[in-house]
Amino acid sequence: MLNLQKGSHTVPNFSFECGDTISELTLVYETYGTLAKDGGNAILMSHGFASHHRAGGDGGWWSGLIGPGRAIDTEKYFVICANMPGSSFGSTGPSSINPVTGKPFGPDFPDISIGDMVEAQRHLIDALGVAQLAAVMGYSYGGYLTFQWAVAHPERMRAIVVAASRMKGGGGPDSVRAIAVNFTSAPGWNGGHHYDQGDSVFEATKTYRANTLRKNGMEQELLAQTDGDADEAARILDERAAAWARQFDPNALIALRRAVSRFDVEDQVSRIKAPLLYVLCSTDNLFPASDGPDAVERFKAQGVDAIFYELDSPHRHRGALVDWAKWAPPLAAFLAGNR
Repeated sequence: MLNLQKGSHTVPNFSFECGDTISELTLVYETYGTLAKDGGNAILMSHGFASHHRAGGDGGWWSGLIGPGRAIDTEKYFVICANMPGSSFGSTGPSSINPVTGKPFGPDFPDISIGDMVEAQRHLIDALGVAQLAAVMGYSYGGYLTFQWAVAHPERMRAIVVAASRMKGGGGPDSVRAIAVNFTSAPGWNGGHHYDQGDSVFEATKTYRANTLRKNGMEQELLAQTDGDADEAARILDERAAAWARQFDPNALIALRRAVSRFDVEDQVSRIKAPLLYVLCSTDNLFPASDGPDAVERFKAQGVDAIFYELDSPHRHRGALVDWAKWAPPLAAFLAGNR
């Protein structure tokens, strides 16, 4: 059975790589399946840039892959998916209350890094009693965390699965400014301290999300689901963007983008010990599948047992989510071969 469970774990006096410390850092998470007595059947999953930590069950971003008899069989595996710190779905982030001021951190939240996110996850799996993970998996932004795990804690996993991501972030400071400019002119932004300004930033946040969904192929996906009804597809996309904008803090977008703009572990490939399954979509506009063969050759040259799978899908960056059934068999075989 799926056996969905929800929980939270708090790390006291968490120190960030930037040198800041906060008195408590909390991760909210969900698990699926049952942890083996030796803790060896756990799979850690990391979500995308602006998505929820729910990976399985109703509304999960990889629901089709997780469950009894599926590629990630919850009769065999115990799946852990935590909302990354710095995000907006329950874990400590910019919208959390700063105990020093009694108000949300906002733009004053510590300058979080991908390494900090992985360190928080490490505290979580230690608390759950997991010594070695069966696998670490990540999609998109979560792929950055997965690669960080692979080089920072190479002995703590038996397999690595990365979809629609790479070992180096992109964009630099310009990519951070490109996100921030969506909100800085919004009434009530107040330098990022917008929390007592009502819904003044809501429209800017919704517009940002709608544009991102279109860029990543959601409109095309919805057109297929509505038999080509463009008006209905637009309505659904707008509805989803609005629902997301009510939950996601723009300061979190800025903080997460800043973290990934500095991320680069390409010079640490030789540290990776576990076999790697690398999945890229044929139409992805962010992580082109054409990069896959060369990347895998570089992995192999550094002693990494790497496999590249090109996913044939029209759904661009969302291909690994929408067309999960196409890569479920190689995923299941890969996990089974590295148990």
